[in-house]
Amino acid sequence: MSLAVAHPPGPDARTRILDATEAIIRARGVAGLTLEAAAKEAGVSKGGLLYHFAGKETLLHALLGRMAEWMRQDFAATVERQPEGPGRIARAMLDWGFGAAPGVVDERCDRAAAVFLACFHHDPALLDPARAVVAEIRAAIATDGLPPGHGQVIMAATDGLFMARIFNLYTPSPAELGAMHATLARLLETSP
Repeated sequence: MSLAVAHPPGPDARTRILDATEAIIRARGVAGLTLEAAAKEAGVSKGGLLYHFAGKETLLHALLGRMAEWMRQDFAATVERQPEGPGRIARAMLDWGFGAAPGVVDERCDRAAAVFLACFHHDPALLDPARAVVAEIRAAIATDGLPPGHGQVIMAATDGLFMARIFNLYTPSPAELGAMHATLARLLETSP
């Protein structure tokens, strides 16, 4: 009888390659990304990388597709935690933008920011999958049962906080964040 402990399998090669690509982009930007560097970081041969991704563009496209799908799923999960009724999408946007746990939004913003900025600099069309998710959220907010502009203001405010963070324009204090959150939440209270 073997007493060996079964360990869950590690990420597959494709996932390791995408994780490695993200790490390289976060550390050095797209200019620092080579197929050789991504393969080495992922622990695969260059041929192994090319088996999954035909080149740098394919790799970047897959990375943005993965991030867009994560955005879609994460936002959908945030919506599911909201009570039914008018303003459900806007409440989710408020929670998604401000976060329930300190530091969680910061890590998510930092990961997305590095990838978005680097890929935008390389080829703005690479952001199309993320743009599609944002368009879906905007469409949902438009039919959320709130007075015109209420949900859009919440989305614009949370987007603005994201931009302030990724461009290091300013860092709101906890008191400022609390006041902004409360102000935006009042828009939901005045809705039907």
